[in-house]
Amino acid sequence: MENQKRLPSGEKLYKAFLYLVLGLLALTILVPVGWVFLASIKTDPEFYTNPWNLPVSFYWQNFVSAWNAAQMGQYLINSVMVTAMALGLLLVVALPAAYCLSRFRFRGRRLLNTCFMAGLFINVNYIVVPIFLMLRDGDAFLRGIFGQGFLLNNLFVLAVIYASTALPFTIYLLSGYFSTLPHDYEEAAYLDGASHFKTMVQIMLPMAKPSIITVVLFNFLSFWNEYIIALTICYQSSTLPVGLVNLMQKQNAPGTYGQLYAGLVMVMLPTLLLYICVQKNLTKGMTVGGLKG
Repeated sequence: MENQKRLPSGEKLYKAFLYLVLGLLALTILVPVGWVFLASIKTDPEFYTNPWNLPVSFYWQNFVSAWNAAQMGQYLINSVMVTAMALGLLLVVALPAAYCLSRFRFRGRRLLNTCFMAGLFINVNYIVVPIFLMLRDGDAFLRGIFGQGFLLNNLFVLAVIYASTALPFTIYLLSGYFSTLPHDYEEAAYLDGASHFKTMVQIMLPMAKPSIITVVLFNFLSFWNEYIIALTICYQSSTLPVGLVNLMQKQNAPGTYGQLYAGLVMVMLPTLLLYICVQKNLTKGMTVGGLKG
């Protein structure tokens, strides 16, 4: 029995090689991230002496300066507001749409599915200029009627753009998961007198929790790190990635890199914490199910 349980030498070498490659890939990610965290709590003389040395003490003034002097605090608040609004709008629209497209048969369903699938191939960065021109012309029209416009430099409008551009991917993923769920639960709910809306909210959405967590995480990362649309639409009061670029431009001349790395930590930390919280459900939501026609 012991001889049967032993792995062949070729398989052992393959597993050892696989673990070595995965370990090297992990190092290429962990080392830069750890270096940024260490650099954010160093003084500038420590940084210039040897960037790889451990910090002598925790120099929290970098975070205070980045938060106040560089206005990263306001950029962070803007990012939190925009991301929260965009995720809320996205889920309110995408969940019922994905549920209906995957669970009901009606005229035009295939056409709608095709349109949403086509949206997966459109990169929003390629259409940011037409979006800006539409909003600019809309502002000009509103100024002619009300005396001022509100489409540009509006965080809610930015959130609407984020949510609308994320609809194809979100509906695709949620529809695939909803399609794998058995119809017995819905039939039992209908026999008990539950409406379609009540069935969706109280029965189907809790069952689709892994897939919902997956789309929340992916879209959170997309909204939180987005730069081009935020810079174009909200150029006066923008989000954290735009603030970070502004901080980089300000800190390059005087060479005070501590504030810069403190700003990088502010950008990275929320995404790392969210991923740690939902990593158990992430793989499950991505691997279960495929989209049915």
